[in-house]
Amino acid sequence: MFPNLDPTQLIRPLLWSLLAFVALQAIVIMLLMHMSRRRKNRVPESGFPSLPPEALGPIEVAENQLQLYMRGGPLYEAMIEAIEGAEKEIFFESYIWKDDEVGQSIKAALEAKAREGIPVYVIYDALGNFVVPDAFFAFGRAVNVLPYKSWNRLRDVVTPTRWGRDHRKILVVDREMAFVGGYNIGAHYRDYWRDTHLRLIGPAARDLAYAFSDFWNAWTEDSQPAIPQPQRPWSAHLRVHRNDRRRLMFPIRSVYSEAIEHASKRIELTSAYFVPDRALLAALRRAARRGVDVRILVPKESNHILVDWLSRSIYDEVLGSGIRIFRYAGAMIHAKTCTIDGVWSMVGTANLDRLSLAGNHEINVEIFDKAFAATMSRVFECDLGNARELRQSVWQRRPRIARVGEWILAPLRPFV
Repeated sequence: MFPNLDPTQLIRPLLWSLLAFVALQAIVIMLLMHMSRRRKNRVPESGFPSLPPEALGPIEVAENQLQLYMRGGPLYEAMIEAIEGAEKEIFFESYIWKDDEVGQSIKAALEAKAREGIPVYVIYDALGNFVVPDAFFAFGRAVNVLPYKSWNRLRDVVTPTRWGRDHRKILVVDREMAFVGGYNIGAHYRDYWRDTHLRLIGPAARDLAYAFSDFWNAWTEDSQPAIPQPQRPWSAHLRVHRNDRRRLMFPIRSVYSEAIEHASKRIELTSAYFVPDRALLAALRRAARRGVDVRILVPKESNHILVDWLSRSIYDEVLGSGIRIFRYAGAMIHAKTCTIDGVWSMVGTANLDRLSLAGNHEINVEIFDKAFAATMSRVFECDLGNARELRQSVWQRRPRIARVGEWILAPLRPFV
């Protein structure tokens, strides 16, 4: 059809157009980074609404006692108390662990138990703690430490099983008590972030112990001791799901998808970073179309301004489907929770974005229990007291420049 056309005449303009668009994206991102420096923590002196631990448990679920935490202060106190009461062994794993009063108190408690002769195992993500001084992670020789590094060798860069970060937050004491959820370790998270963590006492703690020991045995150096793995318990009411980058297994996304497809009445979803893939977004939209009251709670301003803008690029589609969006103000809400139809609940470390659902090492707990779901709904309602619903009519009146920025950044969604 075009016998004299040189293919390079088409390829070159396309390449230049692509490079120009990437450069435009870079400019927008730099502008957003500049804007993020102007953000100030707006948590009022009175704080943000929350329920005390005694209103959040313990709840009996299949021979386990479940306790929710909405505040970092009571959570860290409970964790230190559990560490100090250890008699057999301690497993501790965190994505971010700050060198401040909170981080130092956790470290001191772990070192004290190790000096008593209690086996203590610690895992932390090296990249997540890049800005934390190396000296902070210089434990005494009695503590077994694994600094998880995605890339140890040059060839790891092209090895997909090494791309994920260790985003999990776990504490297991004596394989009888376990903590898991969204809270990293630090005073900033205690004072300024709204998050959700779960304590389990009972057989389910062995499942979290298995998750820790399996990770430890897979990634630790040969010079470190292996951990005998416990028998995982069977339960029809409580299940631990792990995203395992090493095995390329990512069940948390499938569990979410199946639960959403089951929904017939109400979905209460809290997500720190709401950038779902097309399949999950389609499942939520289908639920809304069949009459399910779908409510999504997100930060009005998170700690990652780029993720905020990528999330906003789908708001037109979300709101147009009848899904309701509530934006949490006055603090960063970092929780990763969901409750459906007053029966099913999920608490864990995985965000609703590609990095968590198909990239990082994550761990979530799935719970089938009406009493626990009712407590989760109370937590959601409490959080709505500090949020404002985003109406579609209001969102459609946002400035045109904002729409252009969202359109420019939208192609980056699959990479976040």
